[in-house]
Amino acid sequence: MKDSVARAIEALRTGHPVLVYDADGREEETDIVVASQFVTPDIVRFLRKEAGGLICTTVPPEARERIGLPFLSELFGEAAPRHPVLARTLATTAAYDPIASPFSITINHRDTRTGITDRDRAKTIARFSSLVGEAIRQENGWGLEALGREFRSPGHVPLLNASDGLLSRRRGHTELSTALVTMAGLIPSATICEMMGDDGRARSKEDAKEYAEARNLVFLEGLDVVEAWQLWSG
Repeated sequence: MKDSVARAIEALRTGHPVLVYDADGREEETDIVVASQFVTPDIVRFLRKEAGGLICTTVPPEARERIGLPFLSELFGEAAPRHPVLARTLATTAAYDPIASPFSITINHRDTRTGITDRDRAKTIARFSSLVGEAIRQENGWGLEALGREFRSPGHVPLLNASDGLLSRRRGHTELSTALVTMAGLIPSATICEMMGDDGRARSKEDAKEYAEARNLVFLEGLDVVEAWQLWSG
């Protein structure tokens, strides 16, 4: 395992963010990644101000099955006969990925007000992370009732379903970040946000590297995470 991956794992274990660039020729974006179980209002504020993209929370495959979380593309496909607009707009692939979007439902914790404030989103993410941790210790379907008791949908925290086998099928930020927190021995859910530049585009890889160096944060290439995952899971 490369030293940069080991340092990233240790940073995640102590509640600190790391930066992950997916790959040249793919999205070519850098996400700030934190372990969902450590998300606080301050971390949500950091993500929206220092990254600026969409703050999302990942769901590992085993928890997805136990909770029963669908892919949004599946829901749209099933509803398309009733709502033709969905058939016209449904995306099954992306320009950089042959696999459909990882987006699942969006949620708010029932004890939040609007759901969008730093405090509200932090509560939703942290409590959902706890649910993920419990779900992977239970049988399939256990999390369905638990999810309904604590959360409502739609909400302001988008959930991302990681692919089966994680990095064996897809190598997006959803899978890369979930693999990292899994290798760290944490609840296998990450909260991620794309880094945007002041020019309105995604922050370049070199700019993201400089940002990380200036703040003593770990910057990782996606391939380094893939290689570490293959060693760890093999």
